[in-house]
Amino acid sequence: MPVLREYIDAIGRQRQRDVLFLAFMRAERPYREDYKTVEVRTRILQWFDDELIPWQECGPYASETTLRSYAGEIFIDVRFDTDDWQYQKVQAFLEHPNGTGRFEDVRFYAVPLDFAMKNAHHDEPGFWEAWAEKF
Repeated sequence: MPVLREYIDAIGRQRQRDVLFLAFMRAERPYREDYKTVEVRTRILQWFDDELIPWQECGPYASETTLRSYAGEIFIDVRFDTDDWQYQKVQAFLEHPNGTGRFEDVRFYAVPLDFAMKNAHHDEPGFWEAWAEKF
């Protein structure tokens, strides 16, 4: 059954703030159809649920030149604010104190709002439909 997922930059524009997301990669290549079987992804999502950290599946940063299937990316609905206790909790779980990741094959990203705004034209009514007609 088809599922509609928001791109991470669209989520940033909707919330009007920097946003956090996770990507799951092996040898710098995203997982695709097998993302549901990625043990570390399952473990992280269970931790989010146990700690009441809100999350949702999302697409990567939207591109007008590349089409990609969903590869298990996750939007973490916590403010990117180093003074925020929820952010500190997520960061401590995902990263060592020196900023390196705790989990192999996991990339922890912040998408600044100004970067997300570069795709603001994607939000215009009919943009993606017109884009698909030219594809």
